[in-house]
Amino acid sequence: EGKSLEDIIKASSGGIFNNAAQVWNHTFYWHCLSPNGGGEPTGALGDAINAAFGSFDEFKSAFAAKAGGQFGSGWAWLVVNNGVLEVTSTANQDNPLSDGMTPIFGVDVWEHAYYLNYQNRRPDYVSAVWNIVNWDKVAELYDAAK
Repeated sequence: EGKSLEDIIKASSGGIFNNAAQVWNHTFYWHCLSPNGGGEPTGALGDAINAAFGSFDEFKSAFAAKAGGQFGSGWAWLVVNNGVLEVTSTANQDNPLSDGMTPIFGVDVWEHAYYLNYQNRRPDYVSAVWNIVNWDKVAELYDAAK
């Protein structure tokens, strides 16, 4: 009682953890997308991406490499780790919160997320996601995490 879903995810194990983490991950993902999304982030988030990765294009390349390199089911994430932006990935339903990092953007790379439209072409799916990222939401999460 009185615990946030993030607290539950951090403290739970077994089936409860798996289900709660999947619900959290998917809800988080969908909130970071918009039919009017895309483009590039600006402001503090844009500056932080450029500082951490060199440019927005370099960030997208690093993110795509993590997403494409995740063996099997999982997620690719943009996180704030000790005040610094990083790209990471997790297997299955795992979440960076469990490792003390704050996710600000994530992409579901489970096959079910893209198979209908992209079959086994995960890189094409990840590339298409950039067209619907809600950078305003991601910036809001970044501002709250720093």
